[in-house]
Amino acid sequence: MKSRKKGIIVIAVMAAAVALSFSAGNFRTAGTTSFSAERFLGENEIKSFKHDYVAVLHIVGTIEKAGQTYNQEWMLSTIDFLKNDKKNRGILLYIDSPGGTVYESDETYLALVDYKNETGKPVYAYFGSLAASGGYYIASAADQIFANRNTLTGSIGVIAGKSIDATELMEKIGIKSRTFTAGRNKNMMNYDSPLTEEQAEIMQSVADDAYEQFTSIVATARHMNIDDVKKIADGRIYTANQALKNGLIDEICRFEEAEDAVLADLDGDFEFEDFIYEYEMTMNDIFRFVSALVKPPSAQMKLNYIAN
Repeated sequence: MKSRKKGIIVIAVMAAAVALSFSAGNFRTAGTTSFSAERFLGENEIKSFKHDYVAVLHIVGTIEKAGQTYNQEWMLSTIDFLKNDKKNRGILLYIDSPGGTVYESDETYLALVDYKNETGKPVYAYFGSLAASGGYYIASAADQIFANRNTLTGSIGVIAGKSIDATELMEKIGIKSRTFTAGRNKNMMNYDSPLTEEQAEIMQSVADDAYEQFTSIVATARHMNIDDVKKIADGRIYTANQALKNGLIDEICRFEEAEDAVLADLDGDFEFEDFIYEYEMTMNDIFRFVSALVKPPSAQMKLNYIAN
């Protein structure tokens, strides 16, 4: 009887969620999260304007392929849209990010450089509370960088991976592991295999290569000698004052003052328009949410019930 009631509840909740999604079209639940019928239909429209505007492109959260605050496909599509929109006058990046993957950071950086080269329009960047690592990497595409006085930035460096050797622990507790490979370094970085000196050198070379790329981009963007960049690019973070002193940013100001600087830099009348990625729940998200609501009791809970 209980299982039947539970099944009815599951169906009712799922039906209500789906009905709400399609009938409301875009019902926001919290901040940047929304149920959207457009999402279910596979649509992702980017708004356009009839007036001239500078796009305030928000880069928030971890820079990755797909997350709740950042989505790479949306980011690249938006930049491509702005590149082809005649009403667009430029881009002002609003960055509040701890960084992310080298791949996505570099893709976005290159897309912004391509935008500038093809349109001749400027890119500016404003740093919120945090613009570190990949966040600064992307900002290197900007012609001018502004930062809040409480910004933390920098973290110019690379983490290529982490190796954990659990072989001694496994031996102590009697766990045996055997991996079948072809190629002596195929199993490197696996917890059941000690890292050799050769493998350590391989992973370090991966980090070094990405680091050379990162520092080269910063040197070009900030018109600095590569050796001078490497002196300050040891992975540490900097306050806004320290970043200004080291040539990593151009001005410390509030966001409104950065907008005023852009207004003074560009001729003509235009407005600032926000472009913000909003995570939209998919059917899979809803199914997972409903499943969590009706999750069966744990074995421990069942034992407690029987004992009582």
